[in-house]
Amino acid sequence: MSGHQLVAEVRAGRAHLVRDALWAGADPETTDADGVPVLCIAVAAFDGHVADALLDAGADPLRPLPDGSTPLLRTVISGNAGLTAALLGHAANRLTEKDRAELLACAGRWCETGAEAGLRLATGATGPVVRRRVPDDFGVTAYDILTLGGMSVYDGHCAVLSRLEAMFGVHRPFDVLLTRALARADGDHADWMEVVAVLAERSRAEAWSSVPALRSASDPLRRLFAADLVRQLLALDAESAERHAADVLLPWAAEETDPAALASVLRGLTYVDDPAAEGVGLAHHAHPDPRVRMVVPSLLNRTRYAYTHPEAWEVLVALASDPDARVRAAVCELLYEFEGCGPEGADLLAGFLREDDQLVRIKAVSGLALADDARCVEGARQIGPVDRSEWPDTWLLDAATRYAQRLGR
Repeated sequence: MSGHQLVAEVRAGRAHLVRDALWAGADPETTDADGVPVLCIAVAAFDGHVADALLDAGADPLRPLPDGSTPLLRTVISGNAGLTAALLGHAANRLTEKDRAELLACAGRWCETGAEAGLRLATGATGPVVRRRVPDDFGVTAYDILTLGGMSVYDGHCAVLSRLEAMFGVHRPFDVLLTRALARADGDHADWMEVVAVLAERSRAEAWSSVPALRSASDPLRRLFAADLVRQLLALDAESAERHAADVLLPWAAEETDPAALASVLRGLTYVDDPAAEGVGLAHHAHPDPRVRMVVPSLLNRTRYAYTHPEAWEVLVALASDPDARVRAAVCELLYEFEGCGPEGADLLAGFLREDDQLVRIKAVSGLALADDARCVEGARQIGPVDRSEWPDTWLLDAATRYAQRLGR
């Protein structure tokens, strides 16, 4: 593949074709007609998958650029913490103290100024800023993307700063980081989630010791932060944290009144192997907030072929027709790979073929095919157009085809 073709694939965001080209010998330091390296093109597009492909092939995140910056510095300015961490992972052992100070100062300025004001300073443009919510490329968190004067940034500069400080050994007091998270007041945002991750990673003892006061705070945001922190501690080391977490989360679930905090507590319980966790889930199956109801399916215990609690299947059936699409999607997520779903489960999966979310329809078809239910064939026709080039693994998409092959059709 020529350099021109590589640039085109990078601009199109086709990460698998970028990887194919790099495996075939394309130069990861290729530049476009204006001399911009392809890694910088991926950074400007906030494309983590393409950036990963280029980095794995040897693209240099510290390559000096004509404006005095580097791809890594541009990533810090971009406000995307995941992308920054990806580039930093390929550069950390080559950074000088001056490099580190420059990166920290840049992230600190943007964090203090705010993305919108920073964008106005960077572009000199006036007028309204266009803002929209986006998930990050790694499917972990969310940002707002702001655009003005031909430049776009994510509003995750405080998350970038938190990650840089952690990687460079800058130890901010717990309360300083907590204040940084609470200022966002958004448990899904990168600024919040990065603080949770940093605090859980750096000292398990410090994190656990902070939970009781936060968990009993009158401010629901502090309780949400505590629940998210416990959940992150479980994600990092479930084996050692599980018993402690169960002792904290089980009574908490019975007392929590804030839906967001309660949902986080329940998600934490999905990591806990305690029979009481299922009872907590069943008790909340009719909660008025869908954020709570959508966690319930994951708390219902089952063997490979059957749900074990006598009420579990009845609750699952009710949630499969929940008025909120997120709750229905959570049921589909559990059922589509369940070998023991049986005819009743197949009927539930067939109901998901009418969902607006294409991925839910795809998984429903896969589940029907696994259950050898002929409705998967018609269901596959209802999925609609799929760009298979965007799927690195098309096994899920081919479920109905495998069903037909098993029947010799």
